[in-house]
Amino acid sequence: MDVTVIADSTADGLNPVTAQLVGAASSIGGTTTVLCPGGVGSSQASAISGVAKVISVEGDCFGTFEGGAWANALNSLATGELILAAASPRGRDIAASLAAIRKIPVIQDVTGLEAGMVVTRPIYSGKAIETSNVSTPCVITLRANAFDDAPEGGSADVGTVNQSADVGLAVKEALAKASERLDVTEADIIISGGRGMGDPSNFSHLNEVADIIGAAVGASRAAVDTWDEIPHSMQVGQTGKTVTPSLYIAVGISGAIQHLAGMKTSKYIVAINKDPDAPIFGVADYGIVATWEDALPVLKSELAKL
Repeated sequence: MDVTVIADSTADGLNPVTAQLVGAASSIGGTTTVLCPGGVGSSQASAISGVAKVISVEGDCFGTFEGGAWANALNSLATGELILAAASPRGRDIAASLAAIRKIPVIQDVTGLEAGMVVTRPIYSGKAIETSNVSTPCVITLRANAFDDAPEGGSADVGTVNQSADVGLAVKEALAKASERLDVTEADIIISGGRGMGDPSNFSHLNEVADIIGAAVGASRAAVDTWDEIPHSMQVGQTGKTVTPSLYIAVGISGAIQHLAGMKTSKYIVAINKDPDAPIFGVADYGIVATWEDALPVLKSELAKL
C-alpha cells in the first residue's frame, strides 16, 4: 500500500511525531512518501528508516498557516491510498481539508493502526475505545506518542516541488492573515463568550479585550449552536477544543458540563455571569456576578492601564 505522510514541523524543524507516523505506516507494510510543507524538515525526514521518498513542497501559501490553502498545495502530491497526518491542530485541519477536496473519509485522533486497516480511537472523551475496519482511500490522523518512532538510518531521495499559489489561494491567505487570531488550543490567554452575550455582534467586545492582552477568543457550544456567525473553530468544550491556558476568562457562560470538560484545567479561571448560581463559579478562581455590559468596560479599562 502506498502511504503519504504529511510531515509535522515546528520552528526548530521536524516534529518527532513525524517519525511515529512513518513507524505506523511501516507497521502495516506501507511504502511511505513524506511531504514536507514549506520544505521544513525535508533532510531530517529523509534520514528516517522506512521512508521511500521525501518531497519538499514549497510555495507562497506556506508563509502562514491556512488549512485549505495548504491542503490544496499538497493535494496533487499526496498520491497514496492512505494519507497520514498528526492529530495536532494543523494536522487535523489539513487532514479534514484534504478529505473534503477528495470526497473521502477522514478518521481523527487514532491511537491504533493494524494490518487490514483496523483502527482504534478513544470516544466519549476517552471513556470508551472504538475499533473499526476502514477502507482506502482515506485520511487518518494519529495521536502523538501512541506509536513507536521509526528509527533513523534512512537515505531517501529528496525532491522539491514549488506550488505557487493561484489568485484564489492568495486572496484566501491574505484574508486569513488580516483577520488572524491565535488558535484557542495554542493561546496562553483565552476570553470566551456564551449565549449570555445576547447577540453574536457583541463578541466584538470580547475581541477588543483580546486585542489588549493578546488573547484568543473562544465560545461555548451554546453560542456556536445558537448563532451561525460564531464558527465551530471557536468552540471550547467536550465537543470542541480542550484548552489549558494560563488565564481563561468566561463571559456569559453558565458552565455546562461539556464546556467545563474543555477548560477546567486552565491555570486560572475568571468567570463573569449575572447568575450567582451559574455552575461556572464552581470552577472559577475568581467570579464576578454582573452583566457583561457592566463588567467588560471596566475590565477593558483596567487592562489598558497595565
